[in-house]
Amino acid sequence: LAVPLVRVRRAGAVREISALLLVPGDVALVEAGNFISADGRVVESAGLQVQESALTGESEPILKVAEDEVFRGTFVTAGRGEAVVTATGMRTELGRIATMIQKVKTTVTPLQKRLDHLARRLAAAALALVGVIFLLGLWRGDELRLLFLTAVSIGVAAVPEGLPAVVTIALALGAQRMLRRKVLIRKLSAVETLGSVSVICTDKTGTLTENRMTVEVLQAPDGGAEFGVMLAGAALCSDVAGAVGDPTEIAMVAAAEKAGFLKAELDRAMPRVAEVGFSSERKRMTTVHRKPVEAGVLIAAAGGAEYLVCTKGAVDGLLGLSVAVWVGGKAEPMSGEWRDRLAKQNAALAARGMRVLAVAFRGVDSLEAMDEFEQGLTFAGMVGIADPLRAEAAGAMDKCRAAGIRPVMITGDHPLTAASIGAQLGLDTRRVVTGAELEKMSVAELEGIVGTVQVYARVSPEHKLKIVTALQARGAVVAMTGDGVNDAPALRKADIGVAMGKSGTDVAKEAADMVLLDDSFASIVAAVGEGRAIYDNIRKFIRYILATNSGEIWVMVIAPFLGMPLPLLPLQILWMNLVTDGLPALALGVEPAEADTMQRAPVDAAESVFARGLGRHVIWVGLLMTLLSLGVGYWYFRAGDPKWQTLLFTTMTFAQMAHIMAIRSERRWLFEVGLFSNLPLLGAVALTVGLQFALVYVPFLQGIFKTRALGFGEVGLAVGLSLVLFFAVEAEKKLRG
Repeated sequence: LAVPLVRVRRAGAVREISALLLVPGDVALVEAGNFISADGRVVESAGLQVQESALTGESEPILKVAEDEVFRGTFVTAGRGEAVVTATGMRTELGRIATMIQKVKTTVTPLQKRLDHLARRLAAAALALVGVIFLLGLWRGDELRLLFLTAVSIGVAAVPEGLPAVVTIALALGAQRMLRRKVLIRKLSAVETLGSVSVICTDKTGTLTENRMTVEVLQAPDGGAEFGVMLAGAALCSDVAGAVGDPTEIAMVAAAEKAGFLKAELDRAMPRVAEVGFSSERKRMTTVHRKPVEAGVLIAAAGGAEYLVCTKGAVDGLLGLSVAVWVGGKAEPMSGEWRDRLAKQNAALAARGMRVLAVAFRGVDSLEAMDEFEQGLTFAGMVGIADPLRAEAAGAMDKCRAAGIRPVMITGDHPLTAASIGAQLGLDTRRVVTGAELEKMSVAELEGIVGTVQVYARVSPEHKLKIVTALQARGAVVAMTGDGVNDAPALRKADIGVAMGKSGTDVAKEAADMVLLDDSFASIVAAVGEGRAIYDNIRKFIRYILATNSGEIWVMVIAPFLGMPLPLLPLQILWMNLVTDGLPALALGVEPAEADTMQRAPVDAAESVFARGLGRHVIWVGLLMTLLSLGVGYWYFRAGDPKWQTLLFTTMTFAQMAHIMAIRSERRWLFEVGLFSNLPLLGAVALTVGLQFALVYVPFLQGIFKTRALGFGEVGLAVGLSLVLFFAVEAEKKLRG
């Protein structure tokens, strides 16, 4: 049931066989509604049109004539034809792309590299610390069992075992938030990688534009506002039925109906009696209509003839066939001056990135000699058609530039169209590189220009893979959009492959890391902002966990040299690792993005996790936390107060809570950020403090954790010392600027 049947001509007879049995040399018969099951060469065409979006991502059907190629996986939308099979299976264009996808090697994400580097360093540090603590304990003569438990606890304290869980939860929550922004994350690691993106390579059609052809300009020959004959002729000379048809024809019919020339009424008043279909060689289409009985703008156009011939097509072709020009409701001879004027109008519209079509007509008295219908035409005017920019596209481009991200537009359109759209978006259009140029470039030449070129035109999906590879060779972290099967290798190769949710093929979506549900470039930019916020939060967690863990370790290392017994028991260390490190750290993963998230340069993919002062912060905060908690503990210990260990433990816990509140922002004071802007974190801190009080005051827990009840003044002392740490971290922000 899953394998289509194909009609083929074998041994002079037409038979129906399974697509699996096709071989090169078979002649396949196809018609509207058929899938093409093998690559082939057209030998006969009767208006054969093929939808190749599954392969190329381009939505418009392509007219196929003799000697044209057709490809497996495409779909016949109109007409019929015959094609000789030239390739099957993995030898087809589709099979070649599948081979390319298999050969593309995916890269490790920046976060994976950083965490791998961090893990190795922490593992080495943990082993070293365990050895030091164990040897110091033996030297002091501590009980072997307690010494072993303490050494293991220190090892556990040195390794942030909550990191994988926090990172995964932060990425998952980020993916959930992105979904609300119309971005579906297929690979969780992509969430953070977005924050490091330095180049976004985007398609034009449907991503930057609306993928909806619209008449932008009506150009009468004399520059006036008389468009009746042109619009009515354009509506008649089309095959649009309702809202179904070629996108360009739909746009022209919509413009005519907006001016009052309803296609249904025109077809009734002037029924079509003959036609000459569009062909890529002629670049025009002609229809013949019976002259209307009632008066109208087309009565004058037909003159005294019985039939009206309407032709639309490329401007250059129609100018060569026209002997007159329609001006002020009458025909004037087509002089050399008129030809120059009309050619300049055409060039001006094309330079604005529009597709320009002309409309011409003539009256005839007989349906004989149809090969002469397109001679002696009267030129009625030009229509400039464009795919308008999405309303949010320009603003999204501005956000990219503000964020230090270089946007690059890659399109299959004409270079003039690409340059016009690029200029509207603020891209550098001084050099537009075409696919033909890319074919001639060496790898070194391409790597030399990709850092500056922002617009590529007439580019095939295969060229995207070359562009991505060249950008990555220059150290860029690349996001690449695509929708066709041919885009899949580039999507797989890119650091972030972005497939289109509406127009994208299943193969493109499978190869991508994320899918745009609304196909909008602005959604990519929003996702980048979300990715940056997530990476910021992961860094905040690492900052918090390493600083607090280092404080615990320094306490355990320094205390023996002060003549103190073990300052923290193994169970107390594990409590801090699981509770004070765990709950608030998880809540830190939902910290809102900072105000300047998209006003700073992207994070260097090669940046260490300790970069931008994080390593320095971990060291001095850990030492200050040690000084405060061990200092108050040592003071009470020397005074012979049995509560010294509980006070040290509680001060350390409160200091950790003060620290996490202070690092909610790397640049702004807590009260600038807003104390209540992250309610989950506020709740986690309150819960941790409450649990700490339970350990201190609940008799059952006192027995387990070896704690003693603290007085009001002692609790106040612990809170006051933790506030010292809080204000020290806040002061660091101002000193760092």
